[in-house]
Amino acid sequence: MKSYRTIVIDDERLAREELKSILGNYDQIEVVGEAKNGEEGIAKIMELEPDLIFLDISMPGMTGFEMLKQLEIIPRVIFITAYDEFALKAFEVNALDYILKPIDSTRLEDALEKLKRTDEQEFESANKFVKDENKKLGLQDKVFIKDGEKCYFVQLSEVRMLESDGNYVKVYFNNSRPLILRSLNSFEERLDPEFFFRANRKFIINLNWVTGIENWFNGGLQVELKTGDKIEISRRQAIRFREMFTI
Repeated sequence: MKSYRTIVIDDERLAREELKSILGNYDQIEVVGEAKNGEEGIAKIMELEPDLIFLDISMPGMTGFEMLKQLEIIPRVIFITAYDEFALKAFEVNALDYILKPIDSTRLEDALEKLKRTDEQEFESANKFVKDENKKLGLQDKVFIKDGEKCYFVQLSEVRMLESDGNYVKVYFNNSRPLILRSLNSFEERLDPEFFFRANRKFIINLNWVTGIENWFNGGLQVELKTGDKIEISRRQAIRFREMFTI
């Protein structure tokens, strides 16, 4: 059985102690740390890199929602709160579940079962990605990325570009840039050319992220992405680009 490294974040000490005591009854949960506010929670998450956090919403200084906005990599989140008016917003930020205080053991078991099912579904999707080498991957597909100890499960619509970096490829999405030990050519073969364009020897760009185009040196082009990144399209690829988009 997989063990989930877990942090409990709540401004009330007794609430933290009660939750840790309850979680001690579940073999799949390993509580590795706790925090009494959002600032301390961010530091603990960066230090311990947990799989799961139990997070209170109403905390002094910084709410649970505000805390999540400051994280580059967000673990699984189960909100624990005394107020039910935050339920809709909790699911809008992709929380795994939302449990009201005082904690009901049945609700907690439901949340942990949902955690298990979600991981199984993502594992199956990742395996499908690896096995189906002939399938072209479009914007709605999700891919599993492992970079050292960090893992990501990202939808390709969020990937704005890929950059060749020696024997690795750097994948740009949100504020993350994980490295994958593969060639840029192998990505070009897998990605749907309707959405992903090989700009030059070093870059593949997501066409949906392009906001501006201008003529560049020696017959090339330069495109600007929504993030402000500017990528040169080589002269050879600029011919293809113009052919694709000329009416």
